[in-house]
Amino acid sequence: MKDSNTKRNSITTSLWFVLGILILLAAWEIASLLAASELLLPGPLPALKQFIRLVATERFLLSLAESCVRVLLGMAISVPLGVLAGTAAGLDKHAGALLKPLFQVISATPVMSIILIAFLWFGQEQTPVFTAFLVIFPLVAANTIEGISAIDPKLKELCTMYRLPSKERFLSLYLPGIAPFILGGLRSGLSLCWKVVVAAEVLVQPRRALGTGMQGAKAQLETAELFAWTAAAIIAAALSQFLLSLLIKGIKYPVWRRR
Repeated sequence: MKDSNTKRNSITTSLWFVLGILILLAAWEIASLLAASELLLPGPLPALKQFIRLVATERFLLSLAESCVRVLLGMAISVPLGVLAGTAAGLDKHAGALLKPLFQVISATPVMSIILIAFLWFGQEQTPVFTAFLVIFPLVAANTIEGISAIDPKLKELCTMYRLPSKERFLSLYLPGIAPFILGGLRSGLSLCWKVVVAAEVLVQPRRALGTGMQGAKAQLETAELFAWTAAAIIAAALSQFLLSLLIKGIKYPVWRRR
């Protein structure tokens, strides 16, 4: 009975999701008709045709591949360093005080400023990666600090009372406590990473990138192609989020959950 209800709820949710997509497409079509100009706002069908033509080109595939690599590099650098910095800041108040100005400066700096400064330092190809790192790093660190703060103080006292070694304390107490916060940071960080990387690509225009394709379509007033590049970025981000969700669901913590 419970499985039947779960399946029914899943089907209902999927139907509402499809309905939401149809409503968005209908609103897009109506807005396109009101604009009465494909230069301003092409409809879904012209954008779809342009998207199909675009995905069959070598230029698009190479651009998509390199943008994906930049996103993965940005996450691969920022997540481990963010966890390490957040763990240090959460466990040691002196380290927290030392790192707090760094977190605040990075978080308060406009993304466009980061992109422009990084462009002077690293050039076209590496700027999106560095920008993604600076934006995601404080987010992951903040989630890690929050996870450590949320751990029950009584459990900390219990570990101190029984004089658990630092390694055992970290594996048994802190790691299970911060894991949900880190995974939550991964979900939000991946979505943000795509936005930041593509924005940096639009501005600095690496040789092959989704953002470079958008900028080129805009310069040539090819609005349908601009929508096609944008749709490609949205689909790539959504697919990576889906794969990350599958990965997170499959993660188990046998070492952390000791009895």
